Amino acid sequence: MQKVRLSDIAQKLGVSTVTVHNALCGRKGVSEALRGRIVQTASEMGYQAPDGGEEKKDAPDHWDIGVVIAENFLAQYETYYWKLYQEFAKLAAEKNCTTVVDVLKKEAERYTHEIPGALLEAEPDALAVIGEIDIGYIRMLKSRMKVPMVYIDFYNHEIAADAVIADNFYGMYQMTELLFSCGLERLAFVGAVDAAASIMDRYLGFMRAMVIRHRTAPPEWIIRDRDEMGNLEVELPKHMPQGFVCNCDLAAEMVIDRLEAAGYRVPEDVSVAGFDNFVRKGCRKRGITTYETDRKAMVKTALDKLIKQLRTPGRKQSCQIIPGQIRWKNSVRKI
Repeated sequence: MQKVRLSDIAQKLGVSTVTVHNALCGRKGVSEALRGRIVQTASEMGYQAPDGGEEKKDAPDHWDIGVVIAENFLAQYETYYWKLYQEFAKLAAEKNCTTVVDVLKKEAERYTHEIPGALLEAEPDALAVIGEIDIGYIRMLKSRMKVPMVYIDFYNHEIAADAVIADNFYGMYQMTELLFSCGLERLAFVGAVDAAASIMDRYLGFMRAMVIRHRTAPPEWIIRDRDEMGNLEVELPKHMPQGFVCNCDLAAEMVIDRLEAAGYRVPEDVSVAGFDNFVRKGCRKRGITTYETDRKAMVKTALDKLIKQLRTPGRKQSCQIIPGQIRWKNSVRKI
């Protein structure tokens, strides 16, 4: 006779594997009525818990993971965050996990606090949030979904949970120092500083290098690159710096477009640096000098954290910073 698994019981009752797991282990979060149904069904199906330690005994062999991405991170182009999701879904499949992704509308995030329909229907065992979303919406998700969660490229001290972020601060500090070492001293920063914590951290890394070098940037050299919905738009300053330090490669592409349209040569007249080492489909391969984030390490760490939460509820959670590296290309010149 084929061995009965927790996922078989879950499928028969139309509940999540983790719900079955918690019910059979006597853990909280399951009503007594549902617990009774689960225990009875498990007995009728001939389920037997395997021998071994508690973690092995309690661990389901398959999990459904919901993924949430805010719609403003998917504006205009195939985005860095969509690439992160693809990497996450691929790795999850290799670990026998199923993913379902849903796009969080701005109105739901800010005002109605509705949970995306696909997530409600899927009843996932865990959630991964890719990119920064409103902290009030996260509180609602935590209270209503009551499943383990991990945050990718976003951390907030209020939620104090498992999160994985790129080394935004020191990565941008290193990138700015690279431009200084090339003899470029009049630098502008391109990025909507208040749009996301990752952009704020990159701006602070830029400013750290500026302070150490005893340099200042006039207000017109702190250039906003997007609106509230994430649509990118950049305007060049009247007084041109020697270099633009951009919060992402998409912004760097747009800056180069504007410079070339205005008659400037990159990097002969003006240098441009980016961040992420992400090039969207269909764009010209300009070779932007950039700080490459380690996407594979980020999603692997995030998935590992989520599985550990599922296997060992109540474990200590933390934020982990994943380092990257500078990729020298041809958009920055030495003076």
